[in-house]
Amino acid sequence: MTRKAPVNTNSIPAHTSAQHHSGHAPTNRFVALLRSARFPAVVLLAAAALGLLLANSPAGTALIALLEARPLFPGTPFELSIAHWVSDGLLAIFFFTAAVELRHELTVGRLSRPKEALVPAIAAAGGVIVPVAMYLAIAAGEGTAQGWPIPTATDIAFALGVLAVFGTGLPAKIRVFLLALAILDDIVGIVFIAVLFTADLQIGALVLAVVLVGLFAFLSRMRPARLRGLWVVSLVVIAVATWAAVLSSGVHATIAGVALGLAMAPRPADRTAHVLEPAVNGLVLPVFAFVAAAVVVPAVEPENLSPAFWGVLIALPVGKIVGITAAGLLGQWLLRTSAAARLPIVDLLMAGTLGGIGFTVSLLLGQLAFGADHELGAEVTLAVLAGSVIAMLASAVFVSVRARAYRRAQAHAARAAHG
Repeated sequence: MTRKAPVNTNSIPAHTSAQHHSGHAPTNRFVALLRSARFPAVVLLAAAALGLLLANSPAGTALIALLEARPLFPGTPFELSIAHWVSDGLLAIFFFTAAVELRHELTVGRLSRPKEALVPAIAAAGGVIVPVAMYLAIAAGEGTAQGWPIPTATDIAFALGVLAVFGTGLPAKIRVFLLALAILDDIVGIVFIAVLFTADLQIGALVLAVVLVGLFAFLSRMRPARLRGLWVVSLVVIAVATWAAVLSSGVHATIAGVALGLAMAPRPADRTAHVLEPAVNGLVLPVFAFVAAAVVVPAVEPENLSPAFWGVLIALPVGKIVGITAAGLLGQWLLRTSAAARLPIVDLLMAGTLGGIGFTVSLLLGQLAFGADHELGAEVTLAVLAGSVIAMLASAVFVSVRARAYRRAQAHAARAAHG
């Protein structure tokens, strides 16, 4: 789910030759890697694997104790464990960048033209409804039914990473369809987090958060010629205060990042997201993946695993394939999509396989749904990781086969044109 924030690159100063040949060149190359489609996905997967490995090593007890420690602000609403500082605090930065892209796509991007957004929207709806139905068919019992939102997410970082690595030669319309699908999935995930996982709502704190978001929106549109540093510091202070107010209100604190990203003036928001992108891809998401995956593998026999485990494991990869493919076909038929824009069923199946890579938001939804039950939460985390890996491997094969077919067709067409 790593974000490529839309930015007017003409407004970003180009590196001079002196900079290019200076000692900053290795740093610039590393930053470019963090902005790419492939490298962040590899870092994210490595971080999750490391977290799972360390949690089940001799150092596991110490690691879990460290993540559960509450070193700051005792006796206040901000007395959070280190794990919660990551999921409630650090991850809000990611949701800010995600919201900036959502706003861009909804106003001037791929989702601003209803006709172009309708088919991915219908496919996204199928990719939510079918996994939910499949999960509830398996795990509708008492104590596990609340996990139904977990298999609804798509991790755009991994999906686009697989496309970048294995999809050379695929038509651009497939990437556009997948990106629109994942953006719409993000909207659904944000709504689920905001609506389903709000406890003990404090109206006063929520009203304060709304006022602060309005102040942030107003100030972001001032863009003063002088005192620019004070302007930036003021925005940061208001953003932190908004996060604190949202946390105190009982709404999940990552929603503060969403609200600020949607409220900020477009140009500074795009530039801010662009600046934050390497940190989000190289630090925020890997740290979250490490912490979320740092669970002890339950010592239970397969037949004793919770229905929630099997529900997520099956509904995430299989439900996404069935839901996205069926709904995509239905959407193209209802809207009478032109032959040039239509995706054949095999490409919809490929998009559905990529959509089954849940990872980041699925891990967060799993924490929110089962955080109070450590053993069940661990099983669900393992199910998200396993289901995402299954979808990742299947989509890598699928994308490779389809890309090879498209390259072969292009080569044949080129020979025919010259023959």
